[in-house]
Amino acid sequence: MANASNSPNTPKSQGARQPSPVEVLRQARAQLAELTGMAPESVTSFEQSEDGWTLEIEVLELARVPDTMSLIASYQVELDPDGELTGYRRVRRYERGRADPHRQGGR
Repeated sequence: MANASNSPNTPKSQGARQPSPVEVLRQARAQLAELTGMAPESVTSFEQSEDGWTLEIEVLELARVPDTMSLIASYQVELDPDGELTGYRRVRRYERGRADPHRQGGR
């Protein structure tokens, strides 16, 4: 008789330990890098919801000389409760040396 927890129809999160926030961050960065071919530089926002996790990750999209002219992009990354990436999209792109207009004066 097969164990119910090994059934292919059993959700992965059921009975399994949920990943810690640090594990989710690491998984999100690694999965985004694998899909885009770009190395994440920082995580600028991180939120857990009933549906999983939402992160904003900054990546270097285009290296330029001087470095302050390099293009940085922010990606919104969605993960399921187990930390598996379910989608991403670029929400912003700007030069490294310029203030991000979306973050200035966040009042």
